[in-house]
Amino acid sequence: MHRTCTPFVCYPRRMRSISSDPPVGSTLSAIRASAPSLTPSERRVADVCVEQSRAVAWWSVAELAEHAGTSTATVTRACQRLGFSGFQHLRTLLVRELGAATVPLIDPSSGCRDGAGDLQAAFAEMATDVAGALAPLDDGAFDRAVRVLASADRILVIGNGGSGASAAAMAVHFVLNGRTAVAPTDAVIQQMTAAHLTSRDVCLVVGDSGTDSATLGPAESARAAGATVVGVARSPLVELSDISLVIGRGTGCPDELGRSATVVQFAFLITLQIAVCRDGLRR
Repeated sequence: MHRTCTPFVCYPRRMRSISSDPPVGSTLSAIRASAPSLTPSERRVADVCVEQSRAVAWWSVAELAEHAGTSTATVTRACQRLGFSGFQHLRTLLVRELGAATVPLIDPSSGCRDGAGDLQAAFAEMATDVAGALAPLDDGAFDRAVRVLASADRILVIGNGGSGASAAAMAVHFVLNGRTAVAPTDAVIQQMTAAHLTSRDVCLVVGDSGTDSATLGPAESARAAGATVVGVARSPLVELSDISLVIGRGTGCPDELGRSATVVQFAFLITLQIAVCRDGLRR
């Protein structure tokens, strides 16, 4: 895995079109997942779609543009970058959502729901978020990540804070499947281990925001050592990665960590690990 060209960073300005409609109930989750990659004006369109989805389902493109404080051309571009063919496609899916029977999301300010009710609502919310979490993911980048991980001599998994548990579990699953993998919990050990990687190794970096210096440091060291860096997070980790895997963060304010983020992250990493092991068996 020697670098012979400029590292490929998969973080396209234009999202891929949705090959099939997202599952019923997951349209808003898909919008939330892709929104962080939009420009400010396009982001306003996405925010309005999430915050006023019932109204947007019946609006015209001009009405959505007015409420988002932007142009109709920006609305169309935002819809396409969110993965839809255009505004009418998005509008059709929002109308579909109105007819779907859903469990209300958890309202932290509400004290009227009992424990069992909170349980049911939480699981319904997480199921919806998991279903829409792959909206911003580039399938080609995922396939490339699988191939480089399957052929790696060693895999260093980096994760700190809320991502630490997911990183550790990922390394354990790799080891159980006969691969050499480690996930140090100490930041200094992470840095030292990353610096001793080679071009035959892979550094898999997992982060919620992609801005944690404790996570970026090992990624920079691994890159300098010649290892392939696979990042599961957002900018600026994206810029440090040879292959970037961008997924949704779950329900919540787009600028904050979603409530389902840990579930989404763990489910994605386990699926990645399964794909890597299957690829290895085919070699």
